Amino acid sequence: MPLYLNDDQTTLQDTIRDFVADAAPVSHMRALRDADDATGFSRDLWKQFAEMGFTGILIGEDQGGLGLGHVEAGVVLEEIGRNLSPSPFLATAVAAVEALKGTGAADRWFPGIVAGETVAALAIDEGAKHRETVGLKAERSGNGFKLTGAKRFVTHGHVADLLIVAARTAGGADDEDGITLFAVEKGAAGLTASPERLADASIAARLELDGVEVDADAVIGEVDAGRDPLARLLRAGRTGASAELLGVGGGAMTMTLAYLKERKQFGQPIGSYQALQHRAAHLYSEMEVARAAVLKAQQLLDGGSDRADEAVSVAKAQAALATALSVQEGIQMHGGIGMTDEYDIGFYMKRARVLAELFGDAAFHADRLARAAGY
Repeated sequence: MPLYLNDDQTTLQDTIRDFVADAAPVSHMRALRDADDATGFSRDLWKQFAEMGFTGILIGEDQGGLGLGHVEAGVVLEEIGRNLSPSPFLATAVAAVEALKGTGAADRWFPGIVAGETVAALAIDEGAKHRETVGLKAERSGNGFKLTGAKRFVTHGHVADLLIVAARTAGGADDEDGITLFAVEKGAAGLTASPERLADASIAARLELDGVEVDADAVIGEVDAGRDPLARLLRAGRTGASAELLGVGGGAMTMTLAYLKERKQFGQPIGSYQALQHRAAHLYSEMEVARAAVLKAQQLLDGGSDRADEAVSVAKAQAALATALSVQEGIQMHGGIGMTDEYDIGFYMKRARVLAELFGDAAFHADRLARAAGY
């Protein structure tokens, strides 16, 4: 396998790979699903992540974190994806942390995230296909604001301790300016969360905010200037989702290649047939292209490059397409048993479909790149 990581990152990879494979393999996700677990993930496991320092991976050492970057966060997310481990890591330790960085709200929320006591949810989308419109209204009320509107597809939104809500403080729903991010605490009066199971058995909530009152301290950054922290959140979330997609695709590919070596027809392994070898080689190539794209996005984010936004969209689109190929080939090459609940390969397809939609699908990002290029 090509070498993409340095020695420290490889050590981290070995550590997290063993930890997640032992503590949260696919059977862990299956058990939560079969028990119809109402939370959707294990808080005990989240505490274990904190004990190993992973919850503070993007938080500076001066604030109790590890002070690492998006490459390292991606190493963790890839193993989460490989094992289909239900976890609030992406939303909390990656996307929410990036939105909170450099704002007064960081001091309020970072200690709980580092300790594994706080789970964050991202109340960004208001409709299908991640349209990036913000219509939920935030109106001045006393020394704070009153939030009114609805959000959709809020992963962990029914149990989150912190909700990062994108709201409209000026202008119309499609305007670039006039957005403010708010930190809304769990159990706020007027907040209703309706949990729904997604295709992969994870849980996302529909949120209704009916005059939810927040004070001025709930503002993340500056009023009407929420586009910057929102952009940081989205770049981090999209890159993190791309890394998790790599894990899902890689896990499915590993499972499929093992099956090709085990399953026999006419007395020989089906992997000895050239047609399947060609398909496996093509899949490997596509996964490596996606891996390179994701690593480039992570490195540019860590370096603060002004080209990071473009690279993030390339990574999200490439990872989604390569992983879709991986899970589809996995189902095909497993044959009829690939469609049964007894075999894990189907879970990889379901998770891939959900992650592909999160923060915009491949078509969304292709369009985004085309518009940025002037088409």
